[in-house]
Amino acid sequence: VQLQASGGGLVQVGDSLRLSCAASASGRAFSRYTVGWFRQAPGKEREFVATIRYNNNIVSADSVKGRFTISRDNAKNTVYLQMSSLKPEDTAVYYCAASSTIIQSSIPYHRFYDYWGQGTLVTVSS
Repeated sequence: VQLQASGGGLVQVGDSLRLSCAASASGRAFSRYTVGWFRQAPGKEREFVATIRYNNNIVSADSVKGRFTISRDNAKNTVYLQMSSLKPEDTAVYYCAASSTIIQSSIPYHRFYDYWGQGTLVTVSS
């Protein structure tokens, strides 16, 4: 499956932004994939943000709970990350990733995802 992340940009503190991860899947239907968002700030390691499983079960990092919402539209082969109340510390390159085999306990760990998009930059200015 190929992933294309988009929607990043420069916003102000407190603003909202919606990221999209569009997938082109062959063989296994997109609906069978678990899709997650990770982010990486300059000089820091890649960090888990949120994941939505094939059964719509959602796992989110504590740092974004209540502010970020992940959702999916299988008809459009797209997963969204709605971000609100953005903070300067949310500044990062955001990546989407997918796996058809990942287990629940592995969700927060980027090494267990098989497919990655190219990343989209989110900059939150104070």
